[in-house]
Amino acid sequence: MGRGYVVEDTVEQYLSKLCGSEAPAVTGLLIGQSSAQRDFIVMATRTPQREGSTTASGISLDKSDLEWVTGHGRQVSRMLPGGLSVLGVFFITNTEAKDTLNTLRQLLFAVDKSISRDLLWSSTEDDVTDRVTLHINSKTRKTFCRTFDVKDPKSTAKPADWKYQSSPCASWMTVSCSLDVEIPVALPQNGRSLEHMEKCLEDGLKTWTHQIENGVCLFDGRRFPDDTELSVGQKKNMKQTLKAQLLVTPSWEPDPQPTAPVQPRGGTLSVRGAVHTRAFLHSNKPKARLAERLLKMDMVSTVAVRVQMLMEELMAEEENKGSAKHSGSDRHSLPRRVFCPVKASGPVCVCDYQFSDEGSAEVIERLKEILDLEASEGDLDAEQEQEAAEGTPERRDVAEQEEPPAETPLEPKKRSYVAVAMATAIALLASAASLLYLNDE
Repeated sequence: MGRGYVVEDTVEQYLSKLCGSEAPAVTGLLIGQSSAQRDFIVMATRTPQREGSTTASGISLDKSDLEWVTGHGRQVSRMLPGGLSVLGVFFITNTEAKDTLNTLRQLLFAVDKSISRDLLWSSTEDDVTDRVTLHINSKTRKTFCRTFDVKDPKSTAKPADWKYQSSPCASWMTVSCSLDVEIPVALPQNGRSLEHMEKCLEDGLKTWTHQIENGVCLFDGRRFPDDTELSVGQKKNMKQTLKAQLLVTPSWEPDPQPTAPVQPRGGTLSVRGAVHTRAFLHSNKPKARLAERLLKMDMVSTVAVRVQMLMEELMAEEENKGSAKHSGSDRHSLPRRVFCPVKASGPVCVCDYQFSDEGSAEVIERLKEILDLEASEGDLDAEQEQEAAEGTPERRDVAEQEEPPAETPLEPKKRSYVAVAMATAIALLASAASLLYLNDE
């Protein structure tokens, strides 16, 4: 017997609805959480349709189709808090399952590769590397479920058990933490081009990620042994929450060799602010080790995503306006995180990033476009990072002490997956306290 998949019954309803669509073929992603014994699928989302797709045959995908699906996978991955990840792909056609197995395998490996490029944390031997493919015949509604080990290029299909269940995540636990972030990054002399900035930021994020990985995590003010089973003693189907605190010590780095020449610096970058992180834990005897890892992974991901968005926007502006030039001290606001429930029973949420020139309507539109999730303004929780920022002591750095630059309000922009990506000017991370500074030295 292969891996078992416990699937939220709302996923069955969603896939059944897609089977009734007029599209000859529908691809999409399966979202959930892995555990050693079995995996949990809590959400499915179809790939946005585009003109000129060659999937009409329902059997093969060309290069542009793959790029479209993998690009969607990368955007979806950005919108998943700790504990949620893309666990597989689905394909709905009116063809036999055996005719689409190679296509599903190709999709699965391409999506995983695209998502993995953005990940900064280190893998462990406990990580589950099996991913699932699901084919549904739109006429007979028959399902065909197989898994592949995405870390093995020669992996072959293995059978898997796919079972729908009512409210499997109703008693999942939520672990949350607010973290004060400060990541200083030195730029080399004559290194203020966007390419140099991107590389320096990437290196700075890797150093900071190492600090986060080695941080000490307290739950409700206590340090638990790794194998402690987490439970707050509440009844099933009631919200279970834990507040966490992460204690981080800057990593030690050896002093430079006395004979090494001192390299002049061309300026500094500083990513600063307060972030709210959140992780969801399955109810199958979750351990403290898992809670700590998922929370740390979310911390790293949510900061890295916002920096990636900034660089994408700056690169796009450089292409449109010519070579980018920076002088003096520049300041860019980072996006504020917004949470939204997935509407299944239980605490599970997805997230988006709200920019300073946006309102709730833009967030709701992206949730629909990328996750196919219906949301209203009342569903959105945009206050978490505002509260984190208000609790952060005000600090000043070199960039603030110098003459501040005149700030030009951003013109409102439509940020859409169809326009290729949520590449955006970096807006509020925590509305008053999270910024990226760039200053000359």
